[in-house]
Amino acid sequence: MTSSTRSGSQLPEPAVLVLEDGTRHVGRAYGALGTTLGEVVFATGMSGYQETLTDPSYAGQIVLQTAPHIGNTGMNDEDTESRRIWVAGYIVRDPSRVVSNWRANASLDEVLVQDGIVGISGIDTRAITRHIRSAGSMRGGIFSGEAARIAEEEQVRIVREAPQMAGQNLSAQVSVEVATVTPAVGDKVGNLAVLDLGVKQATIDNLAARGFEVHVLPQDVTIDGIRSIDPVAVFYSNGPGDPAASGDHVELLRSVLDDGLPFFGICFGNQLLGRALGLGTYKLPFGHRGINQPVLDKSTGRVEITAHNHGFAVEAPLDGSFDSPNGYGKVEVSHVGLNDNVVEGLRALDIPAFSVQYHPEAAAGPHDANYLFDRFRDLVLASQKDAK
Repeated sequence: MTSSTRSGSQLPEPAVLVLEDGTRHVGRAYGALGTTLGEVVFATGMSGYQETLTDPSYAGQIVLQTAPHIGNTGMNDEDTESRRIWVAGYIVRDPSRVVSNWRANASLDEVLVQDGIVGISGIDTRAITRHIRSAGSMRGGIFSGEAARIAEEEQVRIVREAPQMAGQNLSAQVSVEVATVTPAVGDKVGNLAVLDLGVKQATIDNLAARGFEVHVLPQDVTIDGIRSIDPVAVFYSNGPGDPAASGDHVELLRSVLDDGLPFFGICFGNQLLGRALGLGTYKLPFGHRGINQPVLDKSTGRVEITAHNHGFAVEAPLDGSFDSPNGYGKVEVSHVGLNDNVVEGLRALDIPAFSVQYHPEAAAGPHDANYLFDRFRDLVLASQKDAK
């Protein structure tokens, strides 16, 4: 991605969104000027754009907001989910000209410029969403300022030469380089090893609130590194990329399971648990992104509205239990997406491990699935009791 800043007093520069199938949408520059490339995906939340932008799971993706009016409440220092904005680019229809929130200390446009995020506004986001839903997620590029004047054929060539999301391992781009520790709140349950594949601050806060001393570890940590903190359990976070390209994380997880440590994974962590158990993963046509996705908890029959950001999913039979191909006993699908019957959760029946495909912390809402952190705590406490 190449970008440059611009003065807020200038008239908006031209910009164009180019998809790999040659589709073009001409609009106005929003954020930094320049060129950016990535997988174009749409997010359906009507709020929570700050949490979306700072979610490391969106690394490598150009995010289109289906809600037409974005930026109303500006940006603040409390709601960021990580140390920076991670999206490769940003697409909105009508950016707010006025920030109206007492907590805001900057406009969205200002922060996009500050972080070098190239965006586009003033285009028909509904039409693009419908196109992606029909044709599937695809590579795209935003060209703004001088880059918008590049020949159309050259812009399409640049987009088509960008890497596909399938096959990419992006964990090293978003993970911490040095371990960090967040103290437990209240009675301490024990040390929790969190593999940072793109973890969000709200996840860390929720785990600490359940009595875990949260050790956020780099994505290249070894099993000996995990053992060195004497963990009571292991957690795999959300994150970007293709689970089929994360073989080292799968092998690490198999060592965790072989050690008998309780395990909880969310989003990318769900896909990696699936692969550790011996299941396959595949790329969805256009993925699930937003804060309004209905999921059935099969154990309770309850329908939850959940927050998602995933373009890959686990292959597994939806009904009944089945044998883990890698020898970890019986497994069942615990949660199912009601829009398309995608696997949204796994539960191992013979070892202390489970995962969900969505984000139970959901700082921007909804909070229907927050109970999963309590379920994890209960699993760890039961495991400690059984070990005595």
